[in-house]
Amino acid sequence: MSAPRQKIAAAVNLIGPAVADPDREFAFSDEDFKTLSKLAYEHAGIVLAESKRNLIYGRLSRRLRALGITTFRDYRAYLMGEGGPTEMQNFINSISTNLTKFFRESHHFDHFRSTVVVPYANGRGRRSPRLRVWSAGCSTGEEPYTIAVILHKEMNDIARRDARILATDIDTEVLGKAARGEYPANSVDDVPKVYRGYFEPAQGERGPIVRLSQMTRSVIAFRQLNLLEAWPFQGPFDAIFCRNVMIYFDGPTKTALVDRFIKKLIPGGWLYIGHSESLLGSHPGLKLMGRTIYRREG
Repeated sequence: MSAPRQKIAAAVNLIGPAVADPDREFAFSDEDFKTLSKLAYEHAGIVLAESKRNLIYGRLSRRLRALGITTFRDYRAYLMGEGGPTEMQNFINSISTNLTKFFRESHHFDHFRSTVVVPYANGRGRRSPRLRVWSAGCSTGEEPYTIAVILHKEMNDIARRDARILATDIDTEVLGKAARGEYPANSVDDVPKVYRGYFEPAQGERGPIVRLSQMTRSVIAFRQLNLLEAWPFQGPFDAIFCRNVMIYFDGPTKTALVDRFIKKLIPGGWLYIGHSESLLGSHPGLKLMGRTIYRREG
């Protein structure tokens, strides 16, 4: 992954002196944490607070073992040198948290169904036959597949419709899992019964699984994307889901990102953010319409 053209100075709150922990396999100094935090911020906008130190140590220790590197100092040198873009991507993959499930924060999907999908299916109040939805930070795919099954449920003729979902994430590993569309059988336990038919039972290598049907998968395009870099698509979108992604960003980064989202929404389009997130600063033309649900006006 290439670094953004305009790098942003890291804003990481570092406290306390370097302390060697005899229980750790690798020494992990303040300088190690400071440098890795700075790289995470510059390349992905991720702010690593001091409270994340042990989490980052645990996740990156796996990379050191895999590479046969014995110190974090040597790993930093490898990351910024010989490892190149490939290892930088592995680094970002390692520190990203990917917690999701089908129909997570279900009030968003109830609103999306009634306010976006049903009017589109019935042709009410629309000038365009086109429907576009963006799942920004799609993780292992549960969010875009939830959107897809709602589209299919409300439109028996979806194959003849111009309805598409863009699903992006910075993490290439989770995108690979998402594209396969296969999940443990118990992952659909909380899925409403009316949607269960879109998940096909199958047998995986490690036991029972469910698989999204090919028809459901056909409306989704999975793409790797760093939200801080250029967006190689035009839009506009009827709805953007960016949930539990901005919790990793500081205020200025979050504000700039939301302003970019607004420009990619159609007038009257919808932005859904995570339940633990809030918007900072002034965003002209964006109005709060419900719990973590915003509408572009104008």
